[in-house]
Amino acid sequence: MLLENRINTFVEFGNFLSQFSRDKIEKKESVLFNELFFEAFEMQLTRAKNFNGWFTEDNLLYAFESWSNLLTLNNLKSWTSTYNFKNNAKKVAIIMAGNIPLVGFHDFLSVLIAGHSVVVKQSSNDKHFLPLIAKYLEHVEPSFKGAITFTEEKLTDFDAAIATGSNNTARYFDYYFGKYPNIIRKNRNSIAVVIGNETEAELKGLGEDVFRYFGLGCRSVSKLFVPKGYDFDQLFKAIFEYSDIINYKKYQNNYDYNKAVYLMSEFDLLENGFLMLKEDKSYSSPIASLFYEYYDDVDSLQEKLRQDEDDIQCIVSNGLENAVPFGQTQQPSLTDYADGVDTLEFLSKL
Repeated sequence: MLLENRINTFVEFGNFLSQFSRDKIEKKESVLFNELFFEAFEMQLTRAKNFNGWFTEDNLLYAFESWSNLLTLNNLKSWTSTYNFKNNAKKVAIIMAGNIPLVGFHDFLSVLIAGHSVVVKQSSNDKHFLPLIAKYLEHVEPSFKGAITFTEEKLTDFDAAIATGSNNTARYFDYYFGKYPNIIRKNRNSIAVVIGNETEAELKGLGEDVFRYFGLGCRSVSKLFVPKGYDFDQLFKAIFEYSDIINYKKYQNNYDYNKAVYLMSEFDLLENGFLMLKEDKSYSSPIASLFYEYYDDVDSLQEKLRQDEDDIQCIVSNGLENAVPFGQTQQPSLTDYADGVDTLEFLSKL
């Protein structure tokens, strides 16, 4: 199958996803195979949010919108233009996480767009959409039939592996996949560096970076670096529009539990009824809380962040080079690879 055909197939899937947005869900006559897949996708949307309490309809539709915006002809051509894909297809095993909707889709897309076949082991937390997406792709491009396999069994008969998990599971992945070409991803967290001159709009955007997907993604901001003497009141004021998040039962339960733990431990907290701020040197904060750390000067902070780069997914700021703008952490481009490892480069060399 030619690269052009693979690209066009995913463009058609992007068109299909465009029917599912936070503004409305609307069936479009121009979308291919809608009579087979539109209602089925709606049904899976309902099943996913009923099965996983973290997968709200708003977050599911946000993920669909994001992928629909990425899967355009220009984006896919630009993304693949610098790679030389070989014609000897390999079988690539993917072990997916399930912390946010379609979190494993970039790996799935990368393997197929590179011309390989894929065997997928999904997380039980996010298992409703990808098999249906695979069926859609096979209807648009029949050459994909036989190139996509799902399994719940022990992975066997593959040539390379991409595995995403925790620091603990990464040790198992290293042992199991060590003799194969592999990409193994561990825990990472995202941070924000506040300079002190942020506008209210930028701080509202920081709220999006913190609260989207309830903070469960590796691109979710879990820690702030702030200058000494920073006034947190301006941050609390800017993010107040996210206060409804406390009405989600699972988030509320985490808020109440973690607050009780902090108070029993006599930690000093800043809180506003839906988010707790705790001074802490760690990068990974529990749900409904955000760690913060003071810094003396930006240059020293940047050196610290360089030393800790293996723990950091992305950095949000308006004052650091190559930082993600406020409010944009959950809008990565196709070239924003997890852990900074170029997946297409890896796949092109198999």
